[in-house]
Amino acid sequence: MTTIGLIRHGITEWNELGKAQGISNIPLNKLGREQAINIGNRLLDEGKWDLIISSDLSRAIETAQIIGSKINLSISHYDKRIREIDCGEIEGTTEEIRRAKWGSNWREIDLGMESFEEVGKRGIEFLEEIVHTYNGKRILIVSHGALIGLTLQQLLPTMFQSTYIDNSSLTILHNTNGKWDCRLYNCTKHLVKSDLSHY
Repeated sequence: MTTIGLIRHGITEWNELGKAQGISNIPLNKLGREQAINIGNRLLDEGKWDLIISSDLSRAIETAQIIGSKINLSISHYDKRIREIDCGEIEGTTEEIRRAKWGSNWREIDLGMESFEEVGKRGIEFLEEIVHTYNGKRILIVSHGALIGLTLQQLLPTMFQSTYIDNSSLTILHNTNGKWDCRLYNCTKHLVKSDLSHY
Protein backbone atom coordinates (compact mmCIF):
# COMPACT_ATOMS: atom_id res chain seq x y z
CA MET A 1 0.00 0.00 0.00
CA THR A 2 1.25 3.46 -0.95
CA THR A 3 0.15 6.37 1.25
CA ILE A 4 -0.02 9.92 -0.07
CA GLY A 5 -0.60 12.94 2.16
CA LEU A 6 -1.87 15.91 0.15
CA ILE A 7 -1.26 19.26 1.83
CA ARG A 8 -2.41 22.65 0.65
CA HIS A 9 0.13 25.42 1.29
CA GLY A 10 -0.33 27.82 4.21
CA ILE A 11 -2.32 31.01 3.80
CA THR A 12 -0.98 34.05 1.93
CA GLU A 13 -1.91 37.71 1.81
CA TRP A 14 -3.65 37.14 -1.53
CA ASN A 15 -5.71 34.31 0.01
CA GLU A 16 -6.86 36.69 2.72
CA LEU A 17 -7.69 39.40 0.16
CA GLY A 18 -9.64 36.96 -2.03
CA LYS A 19 -7.30 37.40 -5.01
CA ALA A 20 -6.84 34.63 -7.57
CA GLN A 21 -3.24 33.43 -7.19
CA GLY A 22 -2.85 30.83 -9.89
CA ILE A 23 0.79 30.49 -10.90
CA SER A 24 1.87 33.83 -9.38
CA ASN A 25 4.63 33.46 -6.80
CA ILE A 26 3.08 34.81 -3.60
CA PRO A 27 4.86 34.11 -0.28
CA LEU A 28 3.23 32.81 2.88
CA ASN A 29 2.22 35.48 5.37
CA LYS A 30 2.89 35.23 9.10
CA LEU A 31 -0.23 33.15 9.72
CA GLY A 32 0.63 30.87 6.79
CA ARG A 33 4.04 30.13 8.31
CA GLU A 34 2.39 29.37 11.67
CA GLN A 35 -0.03 27.00 9.91
CA ALA A 36 2.90 25.19 8.28
CA ILE A 37 4.59 24.82 11.68
CA ASN A 38 1.37 23.42 13.14
CA ILE A 39 0.91 20.78 10.45
CA GLY A 40 4.59 19.90 10.69
CA ASN A 41 4.19 19.27 14.42
CA ARG A 42 1.09 17.18 13.75
CA LEU A 43 2.85 15.05 11.13
CA LEU A 44 5.75 14.45 13.51
CA ASP A 45 3.28 12.82 15.92
CA GLU A 46 1.49 10.71 13.29
CA GLY A 47 4.13 8.30 12.01
CA LYS A 48 7.16 8.42 9.75
CA TRP A 49 7.01 9.81 6.21
CA ASP A 50 9.53 8.78 3.57
CA LEU A 51 9.72 11.88 1.38
CA ILE A 52 8.24 15.30 0.55
CA ILE A 53 7.54 16.53 -2.97
CA SER A 54 6.48 20.14 -3.56
CA SER A 55 4.94 22.24 -6.28
CA ASP A 56 7.50 24.59 -7.79
CA LEU A 57 5.63 27.72 -6.60
CA SER A 58 7.11 29.62 -3.66
CA ARG A 59 4.16 29.34 -1.27
CA ALA A 60 4.20 25.55 -1.56
CA ILE A 61 8.00 25.35 -1.34
CA GLU A 62 8.02 27.46 1.84
CA THR A 63 5.28 25.31 3.38
CA ALA A 64 7.17 22.12 2.47
CA GLN A 65 10.44 23.48 3.87
CA ILE A 66 8.81 24.34 7.20
CA ILE A 67 7.13 20.93 7.42
CA GLY A 68 10.38 19.22 6.44
CA SER A 69 12.28 21.04 9.19
CA LYS A 70 9.79 19.62 11.72
CA ILE A 71 9.85 16.00 10.47
CA ASN A 72 13.54 15.96 9.47
CA LEU A 73 13.04 15.60 5.71
CA SER A 74 14.34 17.78 2.92
CA ILE A 75 12.27 18.28 -0.23
CA SER A 76 12.91 15.38 -2.60
CA HIS A 77 12.05 17.40 -5.72
CA TYR A 78 9.76 20.05 -7.17
CA ASP A 79 7.19 19.27 -9.84
CA LYS A 80 5.41 21.72 -12.17
CA ARG A 81 2.52 19.28 -12.62
CA ILE A 82 1.27 19.94 -9.10
CA ARG A 83 1.39 23.74 -9.32
CA GLU A 84 -1.88 25.65 -9.06
CA ILE A 85 -4.36 26.15 -11.90
CA ASP A 86 -3.13 28.80 -14.33
CA CYS A 87 -5.67 31.60 -13.86
CA GLY A 88 -4.66 33.58 -16.95
CA GLU A 89 -5.84 37.18 -16.94
CA ILE A 90 -7.70 36.92 -13.63
CA GLU A 91 -4.54 36.39 -11.56
CA GLY A 92 -4.22 39.10 -8.93
CA THR A 93 -7.90 40.07 -9.15
CA THR A 94 -10.77 39.72 -6.69
CA GLU A 95 -14.32 38.73 -7.66
CA GLU A 96 -15.31 42.41 -7.36
CA ILE A 97 -12.58 43.49 -9.80
CA ARG A 98 -13.50 40.71 -12.24
CA ARG A 99 -17.15 41.76 -12.28
CA ALA A 100 -16.19 45.41 -12.81
CA LYS A 101 -13.77 44.56 -15.61
CA TRP A 102 -15.55 41.77 -17.51
CA GLY A 103 -19.09 41.68 -16.11
CA SER A 104 -20.91 39.12 -13.96
CA ASN A 105 -20.56 36.45 -16.65
CA TRP A 106 -16.74 36.68 -16.68
CA ARG A 107 -16.50 32.89 -16.26
CA GLU A 108 -17.97 32.48 -19.75
CA ILE A 109 -15.26 34.64 -21.34
CA ASP A 110 -11.95 33.16 -22.51
CA LEU A 111 -9.50 34.85 -20.17
CA GLY A 112 -6.70 32.35 -20.65
CA MET A 113 -7.56 30.13 -17.68
CA GLU A 114 -6.45 26.51 -17.68
CA SER A 115 -9.41 24.13 -17.84
CA PHE A 116 -10.51 22.23 -14.73
CA GLU A 117 -10.25 18.99 -16.70
CA GLU A 118 -6.62 19.66 -17.60
CA VAL A 119 -5.71 20.47 -13.98
CA GLY A 120 -7.24 17.22 -12.71
CA LYS A 121 -5.60 15.25 -15.51
CA ARG A 122 -2.09 16.45 -14.69
CA GLY A 123 -2.74 15.80 -10.99
CA ILE A 124 -3.76 12.20 -11.68
CA GLU A 125 -0.81 11.61 -14.04
CA PHE A 126 1.51 12.84 -11.30
CA LEU A 127 -0.08 10.60 -8.62
CA GLU A 128 0.05 7.51 -10.84
CA GLU A 129 3.73 8.14 -11.55
CA ILE A 130 4.46 8.64 -7.83
CA VAL A 131 2.78 5.33 -6.93
CA HIS A 132 4.78 3.55 -9.65
CA THR A 133 8.09 5.15 -8.57
CA TYR A 134 7.63 4.98 -4.78
CA ASN A 135 5.39 1.94 -4.38
CA GLY A 136 4.79 1.10 -0.72
CA LYS A 137 6.18 4.41 0.58
CA ARG A 138 4.57 7.23 2.55
CA ILE A 139 4.82 10.44 0.53
CA LEU A 140 3.84 14.01 1.40
CA ILE A 141 2.79 16.23 -1.52
CA VAL A 142 2.61 20.00 -0.87
CA SER A 143 0.40 21.61 -3.48
CA HIS A 144 -2.58 23.94 -4.03
CA GLY A 145 -6.33 24.07 -3.42
CA ALA A 146 -7.65 23.78 -6.97
CA LEU A 147 -5.06 21.19 -7.98
CA ILE A 148 -5.86 18.96 -5.01
CA GLY A 149 -9.63 19.41 -5.29
CA LEU A 150 -9.87 18.88 -9.05
CA THR A 151 -7.57 15.85 -8.86
CA LEU A 152 -9.79 14.28 -6.18
CA GLN A 153 -12.90 14.93 -8.29
CA GLN A 154 -11.39 13.05 -11.23
CA LEU A 155 -9.71 10.34 -9.16
CA LEU A 156 -12.75 9.46 -6.98
CA PRO A 157 -15.75 11.06 -8.73
CA THR A 158 -18.45 9.27 -6.73
CA MET A 159 -16.88 10.41 -3.46
CA PHE A 160 -15.97 13.95 -4.55
CA GLN A 161 -18.58 15.62 -6.76
CA SER A 162 -17.38 18.95 -5.34
CA THR A 163 -14.43 19.86 -3.13
CA TYR A 164 -13.14 22.61 -0.90
CA ILE A 165 -9.55 22.49 0.35
CA ASP A 166 -8.50 24.68 3.30
CA ASN A 167 -5.05 26.22 3.64
CA SER A 168 -2.59 23.78 5.29
CA SER A 169 -5.22 21.02 5.38
CA LEU A 170 -4.28 17.33 5.14
CA THR A 171 -5.97 14.81 2.83
CA ILE A 172 -4.74 11.21 2.86
CA LEU A 173 -5.01 8.83 -0.09
CA HIS A 174 -4.10 5.16 -0.22
CA ASN A 175 -3.31 3.14 -3.31
CA THR A 176 -3.55 -0.61 -2.91
CA ASN A 177 -2.94 -2.74 -6.01
CA GLY A 178 -3.90 0.16 -8.25
CA LYS A 179 -7.09 1.03 -6.38
CA TRP A 180 -7.46 4.45 -4.73
CA ASP A 181 -9.31 5.37 -1.57
CA CYS A 182 -9.43 8.45 0.64
CA ARG A 183 -9.34 7.93 4.41
CA LEU A 184 -9.00 11.56 5.46
CA TYR A 185 -10.26 14.66 3.65
CA ASN A 186 -9.41 18.33 4.22
CA CYS A 187 -8.50 17.81 7.88
CA THR A 188 -7.47 20.94 9.81
CA LYS A 189 -7.51 19.62 13.39
CA HIS A 190 -3.92 20.90 13.81
CA LEU A 191 -5.04 24.51 13.34
CA VAL A 192 -5.93 26.64 16.35
CA LYS A 193 -9.18 28.61 16.35
CA SER A 194 -7.46 31.89 15.49
CA ASP A 195 -6.15 30.27 12.29
CA LEU A 196 -9.61 29.16 11.24
CA SER A 197 -11.22 32.54 11.90
CA HIS A 198 -9.59 33.83 8.70
CA TYR A 199 -11.74 31.65 6.42
